Amino acid sequence: MTTEQLISEIHKKKSFLCIGLDVDLNKIPSFLLEKEDPIFEFNKAIIDATHHLCVAYKPNTAFYEAYGIKGWKALKRTIEYINTNHPEIFTIADAKRGDIGNTSTMYAKAFFKDLAFDSVTVAPYMGKDSVEPFLAFDNKHTILLALTSNKGAFDFQTKEVQNKEVYKQVLETSKSWHNSENLMYVVGATKAEYLADIRTIVPSSFLLVPGVGAQGGNLQDVCKYGMNDSVGLLINSSRGIIYASSGKDFAEASANKALELQQQMAKEL
Repeated sequence: MTTEQLISEIHKKKSFLCIGLDVDLNKIPSFLLEKEDPIFEFNKAIIDATHHLCVAYKPNTAFYEAYGIKGWKALKRTIEYINTNHPEIFTIADAKRGDIGNTSTMYAKAFFKDLAFDSVTVAPYMGKDSVEPFLAFDNKHTILLALTSNKGAFDFQTKEVQNKEVYKQVLETSKSWHNSENLMYVVGATKAEYLADIRTIVPSSFLLVPGVGAQGGNLQDVCKYGMNDSVGLLINSSRGIIYASSGKDFAEASANKALELQQQMAKEL
């Protein structure tokens, strides 16, 4: 999916909502555990109920890797289901990969070729040659961790080195990498006050913003400081949507929560 196609979908649906498909078998409705593939059945129901309200889905791969080969198969089925039935949806592999060049190339092939995701999250700590292999794929997007929503973000990301915070150095340096126009950035909703500075460095890039909902981020603040002329935001909510109910009505409840956010986003647009 191109950036232009993503922007078109945002305006068509009046939404820049990304739904995190972080499936925990201890939290999904118990009746689904009787199914042969409960993870996929849960995802399918959520997707069927919410696809008209969001523009992106973001499975965190840890929630699939934890269940071994069955988890990977459920992840592949989930992405195939989205790509086949809702090709207008932008898919994000929240994998946080990043390693030496030849290893990153294999990671990129795994997510972009085998699993056919539109994008993957990547850690920048190992620098240029660990990220550029992901950027080599046409119409695929690399979402670089810039300023995350967790408490530990202050351990390194906001520390000053030569009078400049590390996260700002990441943003500035990444713009010089080959095919950097395919970069997006992760900026946590709980760091909304930093967004104005971030926009001075990457004014036109898309930002993936987790932390709205269960983590306490505020949608209005994120839009105030982070929205650009092309919207430029993907706001993620995971637990607040997919675990809205543990009963038979879980899919309907998830749609109601997604609708609440979509309506707020329509107002911001």
